[in-house]
Amino acid sequence: MLKQTIFREYDIRGIADVEMLSPDVIGLGRALGTFLLRNGATRINVGRDVRLSGQRLKDALVEGLLSTGCQVTDLGQVPTPVLYYSVHYLGSEAGVMITGSHNPSEYNGFKTMLGKGTIYGAQIQEVYRILRDEDFIVGQGTLNMADVITPYVEEIPRQFQFSRRVKVVFDAGNGVAGPTMHRLLEKLDIEATEMFFEPDGAFPNHHPDPTVEHNLEMLKAEVARQGAELGIAFDGDSDRIGAVDEKGNVIWGDMLMLIYGREILTRKPGATFIGEVKCSQVMYDELNRLGANAIMYKTGHSLIKAKMKQEHAELAGEMSGHMFFADRYYGYDDALYAACRLIEIVADSGKPLSAQTDGLPKMVFTPELRVDCADELKFQVVDRVKAHFQAIRPTVDVDGVRILFDEGWGLVRGSNTQPILVLRFEATTQEKLEEYRRTVEAVVEEAKTAVGA
Repeated sequence: MLKQTIFREYDIRGIADVEMLSPDVIGLGRALGTFLLRNGATRINVGRDVRLSGQRLKDALVEGLLSTGCQVTDLGQVPTPVLYYSVHYLGSEAGVMITGSHNPSEYNGFKTMLGKGTIYGAQIQEVYRILRDEDFIVGQGTLNMADVITPYVEEIPRQFQFSRRVKVVFDAGNGVAGPTMHRLLEKLDIEATEMFFEPDGAFPNHHPDPTVEHNLEMLKAEVARQGAELGIAFDGDSDRIGAVDEKGNVIWGDMLMLIYGREILTRKPGATFIGEVKCSQVMYDELNRLGANAIMYKTGHSLIKAKMKQEHAELAGEMSGHMFFADRYYGYDDALYAACRLIEIVADSGKPLSAQTDGLPKMVFTPELRVDCADELKFQVVDRVKAHFQAIRPTVDVDGVRILFDEGWGLVRGSNTQPILVLRFEATTQEKLEEYRRTVEAVVEEAKTAVGA
C-alpha cells in the first residue's frame, strides 16, 4: 500500500518507481474514485505530463477509478492547466492530473480537482483513510478519450490582440508546454523563438524548474542573442511561469504579480490580490499604495485557490511562478495564459520587460533556499524556530514563520512537496541580508540538532 508520507498537503507525490508501484496505484484509483463519488463527482477527467512514469501511473489509476463506477475521460498528455480547463469545458465534476511538477525526474504525483477547486489537507488524508481501510465503492465505470487541447488553443487567443509585435523567446524545458504553446503561437501575433519544445521526460537540456536561476541561463543567453524584449520559461507541467528581461535579469514571481496587479488596478480599482509568505514586501507595499487589498497567505496551489474564492480576489501569485487569474479567466494557475498576459502588458507599454520594474525600491534578496530535512521532522524544526523568534521579534505565522527585522525579513517554512525546509531573505542592503540570514540559519541549525534532523 502507498505510504502515508506521500499524501501531502495539496497533492499526492513521491518517487514513482519506488513509492508508487502499479498495484498500489490501482488502490489509489479506487480510493480517489470512492472519495469523488461520495462528494458528488461521477465524471472524472485524467491527464498526464511528460514524465517517463506517467503512462504506467495513468493506466493503473484509471483501472482503479473504473472499478468504482466512475465515468473516466482520458485526455492523454496535456498541460496541467488544460486538465483544469477540461473540467470547465466538458462540464465534468472532477479531474486528476498525473504530474511531478518541478520535482526531479524520478518523482511523479497526482493533483485532484473536485468541482472547480483542488482537494487538499483533510480531504487528501480522507483519501488515504479510504485506501488504508479498503473502504471502496464497487461499480463498473466507463472510459473514453477527448481532445481538449484544440478547444483550449481556440479559446485563449481570442482574448489577445496585441498592440504591437513583441519579440519573445520561450523555453519549454522539454516539459509538456511545448506542443500546446506552439499551437497558441500559430494564432498569436508574436515574433517567437522556441527552445526545447519537444517533450522528453528525461529533461535532457535542463530541469524544467524556473525557480532555480541556473535553469534559466540558456534562456537568458538566447534572449540576448536574439535581441528579444523578454524570455518566458515554463515548468514541467505548465502551471508555473518564469520570466527574464532583455538585460538578463530574472523577474521572480512576486514582481510578476506586481506587474499583473498594476494593470488590473487600472480597470478594477481596489481589487483584492493574494500573495504568499515568500513574496517581497515591496510587492505588498506597492499594490497597497496603488489602492489594492493585498493579502499575505500560505504557499500552495490548492490553498491559494480556496483563499481566492473566499476573498473574491482578481489575482493570486506565488514566488514559484504560479499565477492564478480570476480577472478575465477561470481562477486557476495557467502559465501559458500568464505568458500571454505578460506579453500583452509589454506590448502596450511600448518598452521591453525591464521597464516594468523601473522606479521600484531596489531590495537585495535570496532565491528560495532549500535545506534538506526529513519529512517527519521538518515541521518540528519550524515550530522550534517560530517559538524562538516569536519571543524576541515581530513575526507572521500564516505559513511557517516570517521574521520581521528592521530593514527586511527572513522566512522559514516546511515544504509541502519535498523533504526540505524553504528559507528566503530580503533586506535593504547586502550587509543586512547576510546578517539576517546568519541569524536565522543559526537558529534553524540549533532546531535541527534538537530534533535529531
